[in-house]
Amino acid sequence: MESKEMKKTMGAAVALSMVVGCVIGSGVFFKPQAIYTATGGAPGIGILSWIIGGLITLCAGLTVAEIAVVIPKTGGMMVYLEEVFGEKVGYLTGWMQCVLFYPGTAAALAVAFGNQLSEILGHPGWAVGIAIVDIIVVIIINEIGSKAAGLVQTLATIGKVIPLIFIAIFAFIKGSGTNPILTPMVGPGLSTGTVLGSVLIAILFAYEGWINVTPIVGEMKNPGKDLPKAFAGGILIIMAIYLLVNVAYLWVLPADQLKDCSSPAVAVAEVIFGPVGGKIIAAGILISVFGALNGFILSGSRVAYTLGVQKMIPGYKAFGKLNASDVPGNGVLLIGALACIYALTGQFNLLTDLATFTGWVFYVMTFIAVIILRRTKPDIERVYKVPLYPIVPGIAIVGGGFVLINQLFMAGSGPRMVALAGIGITLIGLPIYLIMTRKKAE
Repeated sequence: MESKEMKKTMGAAVALSMVVGCVIGSGVFFKPQAIYTATGGAPGIGILSWIIGGLITLCAGLTVAEIAVVIPKTGGMMVYLEEVFGEKVGYLTGWMQCVLFYPGTAAALAVAFGNQLSEILGHPGWAVGIAIVDIIVVIIINEIGSKAAGLVQTLATIGKVIPLIFIAIFAFIKGSGTNPILTPMVGPGLSTGTVLGSVLIAILFAYEGWINVTPIVGEMKNPGKDLPKAFAGGILIIMAIYLLVNVAYLWVLPADQLKDCSSPAVAVAEVIFGPVGGKIIAAGILISVFGALNGFILSGSRVAYTLGVQKMIPGYKAFGKLNASDVPGNGVLLIGALACIYALTGQFNLLTDLATFTGWVFYVMTFIAVIILRRTKPDIERVYKVPLYPIVPGIAIVGGGFVLINQLFMAGSGPRMVALAGIGITLIGLPIYLIMTRKKAE
């Protein structure tokens, strides 16, 4: 079983659907509440930040595509950072992804799913139970094989875009259009810089998932051609949808009302279509969140598999092999089980902030790795090079760095504690690394 290799079955369509499908999950539906709460009910910085966050993400994707094509191995970011910064950093990347980023984000998505479905059913107390059942269903789908998971991803991507388009079209037709869109920038007494940083951490979660396609590069037919297309095309599509939909929200309800709505999309839909229409849109949200959850468990299991193959995770014999469907079944179970544990908190914003901050620490390191690799290995074959180098990587580094610094030093004690918790959980991987390295040597 350990000698098996995963088959190259995925093309550009699956890669692009993974980018779009993993990103459009819950952020565009639920994060406007957190965004307009941070702005004090003012719309300006909120709308502007959807553009800024999209540009940072676009530069990030175009930058990561270069190193992903140069090192087309299953495992994604941990493999790239190991190549450039050494085994210890690579291991901490994989550890963070396995125990925090992928299961934490999957749990947040499942919590969003549970909250939404429990409201539709009229039983809010069922939210956590529904979230765990949702994760279990996704685990079963991924155990069947990558084709089944890829098909779910493609269908969910199509299904989630339809309700967003309906909201956008009918909001402009039926909405009053009298609410301010770009002014004021922030509420009275608030610092624009601090608010921007707080808003961007929420918006970067809404764009989160773009990197999920990199762990499956080893299963792509032509990564040099298809991966940059998937990043550029997918992120630009998402930017357009996000900007259009968020302007549509404001076309119907003002920002100071959206900050009090736990599900702004449903609130807007109820104004446009009535209670029945609101429930239909809520069903579309469930499809969207389900597809994103599928993508995170699909990608996260590949990272666990890579750590297992490297004999650098407890129980590596189990995690480093493929099941009868040629997928890392035990890796799927690991990410899913941890997601179930995190989902017990029932805290959507806490989980998203924790995963987003910690993920971006390593994203920024990956952007820097592209620059280092250009200098240390200038002659290596690059079938794709990041355009407008070094401007594009520079934008990704500065944008990501600003968000991280804001969370640690400017955004207040709550966000700072979340950031420190993410760093602490990541650093727990150091003693695990030393133990596994010693065992591996023996």
